[in-house]
Amino acid sequence: MDKGSSHIVTRFDDELRRLSAQIAEMGGLVEEQLLMAVNALSRQDLTLAEKVIASDKRVDLLQQELEEGVVRMLALRQPMAKDLREIVCALKVAHNLERMGDFARNTAKRAITLSQVEFQGPVSTINALGRMVSEMVRDVVEAYLEQDLERARLVRERDEDVDAFHSGIFRELLTYMMESPRNITGCTHLMFIAKNLERVGDHATNMAEALHFLVTGKPIDTERSKADNSSLETAADLAPRKDD
Repeated sequence: MDKGSSHIVTRFDDELRRLSAQIAEMGGLVEEQLLMAVNALSRQDLTLAEKVIASDKRVDLLQQELEEGVVRMLALRQPMAKDLREIVCALKVAHNLERMGDFARNTAKRAITLSQVEFQGPVSTINALGRMVSEMVRDVVEAYLEQDLERARLVRERDEDVDAFHSGIFRELLTYMMESPRNITGCTHLMFIAKNLERVGDHATNMAEALHFLVTGKPIDTERSKADNSSLETAADLAPRKDD
């Protein structure tokens, strides 16, 4: 390899490392956003909720910078094979992280609204769901940075647990709303929050699947296991039967 080619390769490697650094920063911010959002909800901490909303601008900016870098790399380097997959995967991962940040921001906004509403609902359970998905975010980002397929596979499998947890929360919220009309407004907001957190798990799974394609050059050929039945639940399902 001549000096010119070596220089080009070195520059390309530097650009890939820059993409990884941006992904690492985005992942850390999103994980922190999620934890702060559910803590703001459980503590009715308006200052913390506002901090989550403000921090989302940094996540958006990082995604924009990464996309601009990707466009330059595609135009100037014309990568192929695994080099191309590296760039495309970074783009997909950044998109999923940005959406997770949006869900954390929306959770914080609803936490502010809920601080002004009197109701009963499973706030602590939703907090646990938030911690669960924030751990998935941390693990899948680390899997991406290390190109660790096994860790990514475990993240993908945990999405089924998130789905089951979300279904349980949905049923519990329906029960609270059936017990008292005063709970309806608050529990409706909690339903949206729980769904936001469940979607974070889906995006973490998307990232795990993108990493699989990056490393192997092939998409995952198995269907995701789904355990979320909330779309099929009705109040009638929870009502006591006459023969009970």
